Order: sequence, then C-alpha cells, then structure tokens
Amino acid sequence: MVSAAYDEAVLDFRRRKDEHFAAGRGPVRPETFTGLTYYPPDEAWAFRVPLHPAPDGGAPFTLDTNTGQPRTMSALGTVTLPLPGGERTLTVYAPLGEERPQRVFIPFRDATSGEETYGAGRYLDAPLADDGELWVDVDFNMAYHPYCAYGDGWTCPLPPASNRLPDAVRAGERLAPPSAP
Repeated sequence: MVSAAYDEAVLDFRRRKDEHFAAGRGPVRPETFTGLTYYPPDEAWAFRVPLHPAPDGGAPFTLDTNTGQPRTMSALGTVTLPLPGGERTLTVYAPLGEERPQRVFIPFRDATSGEETYGAGRYLDAPLADDGELWVDVDFNMAYHPYCAYGDGWTCPLPPASNRLPDAVRAGERLAPPSAP
C-alpha cells in the first residue's frame, strides 16, 4: 500500500535539499543549479532492519576515497535487507568514538552505478533506533550522490566491496536523463 504522507515527506526532503543547494550551501554553483534528479518515491525501498553489531564492537575501518586520502570510520555492524533479488547484507559505519550514534553511514554501489547514478556509488545516512534492540531505518529513497559527483575538490569515501549490490536500486538521487537529440 502506497502512503501519500510518505511520498509527501520524501518530496519535502528533496525540495529542502534543492533549496539548500540553490542558496549556495552545497557543492554546485547556485547560478547554474536547476535542481537534482530523483527516482519517484517508492516506499517499497524503505526498510526497518535490525543492526547486527560487529563482534569487535566497531573496530576502525579505513575506507578508500576518490582522492586517495583514506577515511577511517568505525565499522559498527551490518544490516540485512530483503531486496528484490534476494537478501543482501551491507556494512554500516559511524564516526570514530561514537558508541551510540543517532545515524549511521552506508556507502553503496548497485547495478545503476555508472549508468543511471553516479559511478562511484551513493550514500545513505540512516537513523539508528534503540528500543532495547538496535534498528536501522534504511530508506533508499534518501540515497544521495557524494559531493565529488558534482565536481573536483571533494574527498569522498568509496563503498567497500562488501557494499556492492548486484541489484538495481532505482530509488533516491539519480543522474539527469540524457537530453533528447
């Protein structure tokens, strides 16, 4: 069942992001910015799944970046998602030193990377909930391109091999479709 309230919340988030970028508070030149491109909201790409904490308590993990400057984060654990092609597991990260962050970082690549979405992958900042058990709200409708997708001068973590999905995740931010000839 599709929820109009859900769609409205996603569209409002996107509108506010466009306004933020248009005001010059993002990686694009506001005078040429005409808005980001997204897949239509689809609640089927939103999941609340348990966090499986890392057995080592979230040891430091170094992510490669587009500039070669490594980014070290805490590998907090994993989430398993019921995607159309089957269950897939992704590693979730948090800033070093944050025992119980409010949000986790999930860099990922999927079958749309390089064609429909930025080639290096996309990111999710997913809320972490604790009701005696840890849950992650993974909503691919909130997936976004890293700043390095818009130009040089940004250092962006690259999704590790464990976060490469064979599935096409047609949700969230996408590249603008090619113009008609």
